[in-house]
Amino acid sequence: MAAGRFLTFEGGEGSGKSTLIRGLQELLAARGHDVVVTREPGGTPLAEAARALVLTPPVDEDWSPVAQALLVNAARRDHIERLIAPALEPGACVVSDRCADSARGFQGERRVDDHVLDTLETLTVGDTRPDLTFILDADPAELQQRRTDRGISDVFENKPLSFHQGIRARFLHLAGQNRDRCVIIDALSPIEAVKTAALSVIETRFGAV
Repeated sequence: MAAGRFLTFEGGEGSGKSTLIRGLQELLAARGHDVVVTREPGGTPLAEAARALVLTPPVDEDWSPVAQALLVNAARRDHIERLIAPALEPGACVVSDRCADSARGFQGERRVDDHVLDTLETLTVGDTRPDLTFILDADPAELQQRRTDRGISDVFENKPLSFHQGIRARFLHLAGQNRDRCVIIDALSPIEAVKTAALSVIETRFGAV
């Protein structure tokens, strides 16, 4: 695999992104690759501060859909400027748990207009776009127990099932529009099978790792 690749992982809450990322990180690092693992919102001190404001705002407070979109994109821009782009420059493989596509899912499901998301993405991401995006897909109802077991409470985890179903539909639509970049993986498959499938895609796209 050529160096300087940007891989992102998307999917609903509880889809197993973090577990898959850890597995791939170990595999790629064992084969001599410099792997930088990060997440969104987050990845830098300022972006992590924004993450806390987005996911756990003060009690009885919530961001409007557009304000939330602006905040996550501000965090994303700092993340790209201070971590992702500098890591890609010398040839690292950057693996991110979510990136700009999540805005299409989460802020899109909150009914932020597509043209607003388009403009924010253009300003925020620029030329630093993923080379490959894995979308871990499963019926949100079947992921409910995973979400419960994680014991995480935030503004998105606490949304009704219909919200999570809407996000799933948006990710699948996104994958259909970006077949050259996005690969759908069954999130309910055993983790070893998911890891093998993801590694196979990476090898096919970028050469032997």
